[in-house]
Amino acid sequence: MTRLDRTALGSLPAGTGPLADPRALRTRIVHLGLGAFHRAHQAVHTEQAEALHGGGWGIAGFSQRSRSVMEALAPQDGLYSLTLRTPEGPHTRVVGQLSEVRHATDDAARLRELLASPEVSVVTSTVTEKGYWRATDGGLDLTAAPVTADLAGTPEPATVVGQLANGLRVRQATSKAPLTVVCCDNMADNGHVVARLVRDYVQASGWPDADVLLEWIAAQVAFPSTVVDRIVPAATDADREAASTVLGVRDEGAVVGEPFTQWVLQDTFAAERPRWEDTGALFVPDVAPYQVMKLRLLNGSHTLLSCLGLADGRETVADAITAPWGEPVLRAYAAEVARSLPEDLDVEAYVDGLVARFTNSAMRHRLRQIATDGSLKVTERWLPPLRELRSAGLPAPMLTGALAAWVRHTRDQQLDDPAADRMHTVWHATQRRGAVPELLTLLGTPDLAEDTGFVNTVEERVAALDTSGPTALLG
Repeated sequence: MTRLDRTALGSLPAGTGPLADPRALRTRIVHLGLGAFHRAHQAVHTEQAEALHGGGWGIAGFSQRSRSVMEALAPQDGLYSLTLRTPEGPHTRVVGQLSEVRHATDDAARLRELLASPEVSVVTSTVTEKGYWRATDGGLDLTAAPVTADLAGTPEPATVVGQLANGLRVRQATSKAPLTVVCCDNMADNGHVVARLVRDYVQASGWPDADVLLEWIAAQVAFPSTVVDRIVPAATDADREAASTVLGVRDEGAVVGEPFTQWVLQDTFAAERPRWEDTGALFVPDVAPYQVMKLRLLNGSHTLLSCLGLADGRETVADAITAPWGEPVLRAYAAEVARSLPEDLDVEAYVDGLVARFTNSAMRHRLRQIATDGSLKVTERWLPPLRELRSAGLPAPMLTGALAAWVRHTRDQQLDDPAADRMHTVWHATQRRGAVPELLTLLGTPDLAEDTGFVNTVEERVAALDTSGPTALLG
């Protein structure tokens, strides 16, 4: 079977080709972190806007670490297929919005060139929470080895914050054109977070023009906050084979996703952008209400189901939600978290939608994938509502139980977490006695670690989960 590329577009089955002509694109957007989520979400919204209005909004996608995505997509001229897994069956078509596919350090000169180019007016990013190297206080972790290496003047910045700061420096010195940096990672107030990290980097850089650069960034670079949502499981060999069968050509870059998609953006852009609002994206003055609901309900329940489900022998979200304990746990968790949300949100309808999405067995969204980087996700998804309820004097048994489920999960020898070695050391050193306060301290919550009553409750819930499984959270 021949490989998918532009020469194969004319032979694709009807209805499976790109919505817009890839040959009409020029690079106007830079994306950092060319993973599956971007290709199933922002790239699709951009292609839809291109099909409706034109503008040549090609995307230069830069992989950050692994070269596997670049190696899959470069021979395909940036083309790949998206398969939507619906309960009625899969729907596959080719997406053609990537005008360039590159690697951020291998092609660092091209990245700097594009970040400086006035033709590029938008930079988007999806590098996961850990890719920003935040310290526990929310600022840039100046002790992290990749950050210190970048600041020391490595030939090419390896961190996304270093790439942005260096690119903005060149832009300020040359075109001075305004730019919008759009973080699409699941972090509360993600635009503000990235703006702070870039400022921290510039301030620590020692550059003679640092003050001038900071003034220009404040005046000409926007960092809108966003909320993104579409479940995008990791594609398997079977997914790639299925897509290739539909298309009649081999696609090594296939991605899969659910039919649902959401994109909420703060309307503070500094320069021209695609008309994403005509593709279902929502532009609002403040994304916070949408952000907090998604982080605490969807992302928070995902993390909870992953911790509980893996320990219960479940493999996918659908396996977990359809378990006897699954939906009752999700609804009890959501009912408790709802007390920390703005009153004007329709939480009941949102939770009903989550149950419907999670029970879509066609998605095959693996719990092991969701459980990655749990130490970072817990701090965003569970700790804020837990603190708010405790401060209001309200009970929080489900959130406390969720923390217990995470504590229990950290015993897993297959942990994929930046703090995995520290967690394993905690369990080995404490031999399970005293592990809870150590793990709470690792999360950056020494106050909770020093609260004997709270620690005792978490320890009791861990023991109950060991004895009774997930239903212990409902007792």
